[in-house]
Amino acid sequence: MKCSLCHLAFASLLATAGLLTTAAPAATAPEINYDESKVPGFTLPDPLRMSDGTLVRDAKTWTRKRRPEVLALFESHVYGRSPTAPGKLEFEILSSDAQALDGFATRKQIRIYPLGDRTGPRMDLLLYLPNATRKLVPAFLGMNFGGNHTIHADPGILITDNWVRPGSGAINNRANSASRGQSSGAWPIEKILKRGYALATLYYGDLEPDWEQGWKSGIRSRFTNDHATWGAIGAWAWGLSRALDYLEKDKQIDDNRVALLGHSRLGKASLWAGAQDERFAIVISNESGCGGAAISRRRFGETVQRINTAFPHWFCEKFKQYNDRENELPVDQHQLITLIAPRPVYIASAEEDRWADPKGEFLSAKLAEPVYALFGKRGLGVDEMPSVNHPVCDTIAYHIRTGKHDVTEFDWDQYLSFADRHFR
Repeated sequence: MKCSLCHLAFASLLATAGLLTTAAPAATAPEINYDESKVPGFTLPDPLRMSDGTLVRDAKTWTRKRRPEVLALFESHVYGRSPTAPGKLEFEILSSDAQALDGFATRKQIRIYPLGDRTGPRMDLLLYLPNATRKLVPAFLGMNFGGNHTIHADPGILITDNWVRPGSGAINNRANSASRGQSSGAWPIEKILKRGYALATLYYGDLEPDWEQGWKSGIRSRFTNDHATWGAIGAWAWGLSRALDYLEKDKQIDDNRVALLGHSRLGKASLWAGAQDERFAIVISNESGCGGAAISRRRFGETVQRINTAFPHWFCEKFKQYNDRENELPVDQHQLITLIAPRPVYIASAEEDRWADPKGEFLSAKLAEPVYALFGKRGLGVDEMPSVNHPVCDTIAYHIRTGKHDVTEFDWDQYLSFADRHFR
């Protein structure tokens, strides 16, 4: 598809969605909005329009010129600039059991020293591999919220000794055996293994405790730049890339087929990691909402002001300048999706999770299509938001399912089939 057509398609998409409008002035201290008729008017940035006003006409120009521009805008205004990868990755195998899960899997637990210093910060990667195949296996990689031991009742999983957030089965912010397997519903390990995939996960608190002063004991404290120049989401995203550094070294993993998955705040981190690190072959966002897949300018559900107030440590300091001033942002979240092109990306919502703005998440997927078209890739393949529990997909995929803010078996069924489609 020619670029001029792509640009016209983007304008058409905006008009169809009712988004080609004049920017409205910001309201003062707005109430939470769940009414589509109260979504303010706004104009979205065209992902194909360069900073000098010219239009991108081909994939080469996108890759060499426009993509770096868009990436730099997100670094400057939203997530902050992450440090470069360390020169050397240090790791050690803490345990390896070839008869895990009643002989169905091999369980490895790897301690990664992301700065290459064994006296410095560490993060523990839990890796399950299917024993049914001796070939290199593709993998799903994702962070968990409560510690590796919470994703399955397997008694061989080490219990984290790092800070854990309140409400995750912790006593005085420390994990205990009572929390073992408490999040297993979100991690159907046996199903993943039976489909021929490995599963790798790490606890996000290993990188940085999730509270405002968590940076003081987190990875950001180890860099000379001001911690406020990049947020906790950037720190978690940086850690996901370090986990991939290890997977590249594991002789049982096909590192060219690693799908990155994240839910909620970790969906934001996964999108940002996938945007920066093109080694991730597939990127999956599960209900990532504001600061993730949802269009910020819609001010539906969670807004920039609310997220910066509740979680002032997640984004770079400059992002706070756009509290109730989303229209002044030089980027919006559909452009975050374009940074993943031409790789497959899946965005998912839940019907009852209006806080995450399902329509805004769908629109980001839809409005990323012109960039995928530059590479000859189809986007969603539909013009309208699909009905509940009816996924749509091509190179870009989307679904909205029944239920609340969570990761369910329905979600995993779609992600596994999406990976089958693109990896096999």
